[in-house]
Amino acid sequence: MNSLFPEAGTPGEYGMILSDYLQTLVMYIILGATGHIGSAVAQHLLDQQQEITIITRSPNNAALWEKKGAVTAIADIRNTTALKNIFSKGKYLFLLNPPASPHSDTTVEELLTINSILEAVKDSPIEKIVAESTYGAQPGDNIGDVGTLYKLEQGLHKLDIPSCIVRAAYYMSNWDMCLESAKNEHKLYSFFPPSFKLPMVAPEDIGKFAAGLLLDEKKNEGLYFIEGPETYSPADVAAAFSHSLKQKVEPVEIPRPEWIDEMTGMGFSDQAALSFSNMTALVLTETLTTPTDPIRGNTSLQEYISAIAAAR
Repeated sequence: MNSLFPEAGTPGEYGMILSDYLQTLVMYIILGATGHIGSAVAQHLLDQQQEITIITRSPNNAALWEKKGAVTAIADIRNTTALKNIFSKGKYLFLLNPPASPHSDTTVEELLTINSILEAVKDSPIEKIVAESTYGAQPGDNIGDVGTLYKLEQGLHKLDIPSCIVRAAYYMSNWDMCLESAKNEHKLYSFFPPSFKLPMVAPEDIGKFAAGLLLDEKKNEGLYFIEGPETYSPADVAAAFSHSLKQKVEPVEIPRPEWIDEMTGMGFSDQAALSFSNMTALVLTETLTTPTDPIRGNTSLQEYISAIAAAR
């Protein structure tokens, strides 16, 4: 098997110890490969016959990637020593800070992982980093990903390693959770008004672009913005579900005074609900910086929604 246990000093379940791993140079290390975007990055690299190492906490996820031909390193991202050992023989790194559980104080938890990653990559032999960020990343507290990922960006700028920051628009995958209500209730619930247009992008398009940056031998450091072919509204999402499910789906706005209660009812902690609410308000007031000439993904909203509806 191709699994590694960086925190162990003796052979583990998968039969390889860290010293075995450190004998060879790894070209591409993927942090965050079990999500939509990281998995797309990893798969694109494998399709190009590249050698990659996936960092994951889950032996089950490790087994799935090993079947595809990847090497896996099992580690808790907050274990800085384990990450440092993994990075010590890497060359190129794709970095996506994993989202914290909404049951926790997401800002605190995500900053812990960001600090661990930055400390681990410091003084490593990594020659280039491609990091996933978000539209509107900006300084501020309790504003969700736009605040925590801004701190990640600033931390990377302080390192002596060329970094490509990919700021992505609103993920089309955020609508995945709406499939059940669209199918069973014929309703699509959203914190945005039905007619509110915003840039969206498919995770596959982000992953393909990020993989291209990793494969390019030039440093290419700087800030990149990526979104889909056009802007879309919740009404457009409802129409896409209507087309895919062959039934009328109605967009329903959740009023702003009800946001916090709605989120806590879904299992968000009070702190997470506040942060997500503040971030959503920034989107609605259009105070997030957006580019005039972004990179365009090819996947339309209808193509994305049709694919998830068919898959389920």
